[in-house]
Amino acid sequence: PEELASFEGFMSNPELVQRWYSHRREIADEVDPNPAHHALAQFEELYERFSVITQNVDSLHQRAGSQDVIELHGNIGRNYCISCGHSATEEDLLQPDDEGLFRCPQCGGLIRPDVVWFGEMLPAAAVERADHAARSADVFLSIGTSGVVYPAAAIPITARLNGAYTAEVNVQRSAIASDLDEVVIGQAGVVLPKLLEAVRSARERKREAD
Repeated sequence: PEELASFEGFMSNPELVQRWYSHRREIADEVDPNPAHHALAQFEELYERFSVITQNVDSLHQRAGSQDVIELHGNIGRNYCISCGHSATEEDLLQPDDEGLFRCPQCGGLIRPDVVWFGEMLPAAAVERADHAARSADVFLSIGTSGVVYPAAAIPITARLNGAYTAEVNVQRSAIASDLDEVVIGQAGVVLPKLLEAVRSARERKREAD
């Protein structure tokens, strides 16, 4: 994957990279959001401000119902021309040319996925939104990440330095675990639904008390 997920790899064998990403899109389309995705979407319904900052490119957060999703690494469902920037449609990816390549209908340039490859910068607008969300957060959950890919790994730390309560939910301690307030070891699909249930129960008790 590291050889294919780069601009150099794309230019050296565009047909292979395009076919590989077509296969990845097919897999993503066949997968359903898991309980963690659904729990996060339901959390968003409980709070006035709730953002999901993700390194995933599969749209599963959106399919689960999350509205405010900040995609740091792009989205595998979007594609564009490397020559003119034209956004490719699904129809543009149905029929390759005689060389087996998908090309832009506007200028004939090669079409690539709108994802961040190795050696490329993260989209500035997404980074700015993520930084603002972290700096203004009261609570920040770092879920299922290794904490080794920067600048994304620094976002939970930014939140804590700006006063947020930070907790990690992971199957093992990440590289940034010691920089956060709490670590919960477990699968996100198990932990987050339980956390959602606990928050709902607490809110209900508060309403009854009021």
